[in-house]
Amino acid sequence: MDHKLTAKEYLFLSSMLFGMFFGAGNLIFPAQMGQQAGTALWPALVGFCLTGVGLPLLGIAALGISQSEGLFEMCCRVGRPYSYFFTCLLYLSIGPLFAIPRTATVSFSVGILPLIPAEHSRLVLCVFSALFFAIVLFFSLRPSGILTWVGKLLNPLFLLFLGILTVTALLRPMGAVTDSAPEGAYASMSFFQGFLDGYNTLDALASLAFGIVLIHTIRELGVRSPGAISASTVKAGFFSTLLMAAIYCLLTVVGAQSRSVYGLCADGGEVLYRIGTHYFGALGGALLGLTVTCACLKTAIGLITSCASTFVELFPRSLSYKAYAVVFCLFSFGVANFGLSRIIELSLPVLMFLYPLTITLILLCLCGNWFQYDRRVFVAVTIPTALAAVPDFVKALPAGAIAFLHADPLLAAAERFLPFFGIGMGWVAPACAGLAVGLLLHVFGKKAAAA
Repeated sequence: MDHKLTAKEYLFLSSMLFGMFFGAGNLIFPAQMGQQAGTALWPALVGFCLTGVGLPLLGIAALGISQSEGLFEMCCRVGRPYSYFFTCLLYLSIGPLFAIPRTATVSFSVGILPLIPAEHSRLVLCVFSALFFAIVLFFSLRPSGILTWVGKLLNPLFLLFLGILTVTALLRPMGAVTDSAPEGAYASMSFFQGFLDGYNTLDALASLAFGIVLIHTIRELGVRSPGAISASTVKAGFFSTLLMAAIYCLLTVVGAQSRSVYGLCADGGEVLYRIGTHYFGALGGALLGLTVTCACLKTAIGLITSCASTFVELFPRSLSYKAYAVVFCLFSFGVANFGLSRIIELSLPVLMFLYPLTITLILLCLCGNWFQYDRRVFVAVTIPTALAAVPDFVKALPAGAIAFLHADPLLAAAERFLPFFGIGMGWVAPACAGLAVGLLLHVFGKKAAAA
């Protein structure tokens, strides 16, 4: 019989879930979205919360309901080769390709960049990121309980400072949101643009990579059945989800207000720094920069440790944990020197390809009991989703890359034949068609087996 979790246990699980997901990206993207969305911030915020809050929660629930022991086993329902491909791409995305370098560049953008002349920014970024990843590598090779203690100290302090900052901004607004017209895609499709912006948090990917930690914790507390595990996950996630949504709401509004004073900033890191210094002067900016840097260091160490451990497990005859940690730190250092804006730009095409596969995998595992987790359904949905996500990937590439690949005919064909391609959702119709085919194969397969 399943143990009934107490309020204290739910609070512990909620705190764990919040700590797993909330990082630097969760700060910079809502603030930047608020600046760009202006008066259209509320539809954008709803879309952002769907992919930045709701989808990660569903990802963990899908792990519990499908009784999968991690991402690799979850993906094996499509096929073992696909599982290697998807697992590697996902961990690289939340690791050395984007998320780990972003921890260094966010710290630099918030704490250092505003204080130095623009002509020295690249050199200082190189020095700063070298020191940052030297510290990350040092702790990654020497796991220590002190990191847990630092995390327990940093999270409350960070939330306290963030709360003071945002509440002050709401009580003494820099300007009216109504003064800022929506920019770019926010003017015509703010909800869908916010939905796509939520991809940048990487939290849905992280939920598949690290959600098993929460599932194991729930099981250790005495909850065994898949239904009870998923229910406990959703209940435990309610507080953390509510807190994250509240933070996103505050940051989006404050970001929109800041535009009246500072105009459009280069990235979310600059937005946060401007807000901090506006209300609390240089000391506020320095304190924000220090706090964000410490939080980013902890996040980077956790990601390096997790990614290195995963690749050792996937490829036991390849490199050692120490070698993977060194390689990932060196690679992240190289990527970090492209700068925050460039990293975000480079990550978008990969996320436009990876997120449709993530969304369909989560939904299939959530509903798998309806078709007995038939592999034919998983394959029938995944193949057209992947094929349709390729044009979305290409469309998100820089203009120079599109021209080099001579991809205009592909994009024109996708615009003509794929519904919703114009709003970044060209994969939806093929995924639905694949689902219909998969369910038909499942039904006829059952009849053939019974005959």
